[in-house]
Amino acid sequence: MKKYNLILTLSLLVGLWQPTLTFAQGTEYVTPDATIGLSTTEVLVISLLVFALALLLVSVVLFKAFKVFYQERNNPSLPTPPEPIKALPYLEWKNSKKGKPTLWTKLLSLRPIEEEKDLEIPHTYDEIKELNNPIPTWFNVLFYGTIIFGIGYYYYYHFSTGLRQDDEYELEMTMAAKAKIEYLAKSAEKYDENSVKVDAALIENGAKVYLANCTACHGDKGQGIVGPNLTDDHWIHGGSVNDIFKVIKYGVSDKGMTAWEKSLTSKQIAELANYIISLQGTNPPGAKAPQGIKYVPNTNTDSLSNEIVASTN
Repeated sequence: MKKYNLILTLSLLVGLWQPTLTFAQGTEYVTPDATIGLSTTEVLVISLLVFALALLLVSVVLFKAFKVFYQERNNPSLPTPPEPIKALPYLEWKNSKKGKPTLWTKLLSLRPIEEEKDLEIPHTYDEIKELNNPIPTWFNVLFYGTIIFGIGYYYYYHFSTGLRQDDEYELEMTMAAKAKIEYLAKSAEKYDENSVKVDAALIENGAKVYLANCTACHGDKGQGIVGPNLTDDHWIHGGSVNDIFKVIKYGVSDKGMTAWEKSLTSKQIAELANYIISLQGTNPPGAKAPQGIKYVPNTNTDSLSNEIVASTN
């Protein structure tokens, strides 16, 4: 077996050196330029030396490993048994486990069971044993914290700048009203029962809205059919442009008047209200009898509406 191994090794060495020998038989050998200042021979020698050192190091490590294996095989060393652990009595073991109280023990103000007798409050009349446990620390912290919070709360809302509920309500209502006014002022197409004005320019479109939505109840000329007559000076819910706008927008459920705020835009409701004002005094044929209370204008807006009615008539 050793003979075959030697032959195989020599064959490998010859195979590795054969290309070099074949190249050496050429007519001319051109030495390549050195890239790191060393010739090819010098680089080859250095590489062989490094390989030899690495092989030597591996051989030493393997030799020591085989030496340890050989010694353990001939003279095996038995493991030393561990020292037996002596069992402690329960009380002694428990005392050995005592240390500093944990955070949980401090928060709950827990006491060891051995001190229970010191906490007993005997009841001689019923032989009941009551434990005088202290109040837990977390409860004391929470209790005193609420007192401090209450003092700060009382000072902030009664002596400082804090607003109470009624003050906050008034402030929010004021801010909402201001925002509403600013919103309506920025949008000329937005109307409500407070901002609507009498405007003759809205009457023409108001007539179209009226004919499309109101003739079934009030007639094509406002004479009134199911609904009241819109051409006289008597009104059930007020006869100003603001009152008429409000009735059209929100409706009157007990009178059968539909709320039109979801069907008509605010501008259409304003146009319709102005058109209805223009119908006053037209006296169409077949008009219903007056209903409600006679409306007497008493504002500049109502005077302006009278001028519009006069001009349309």
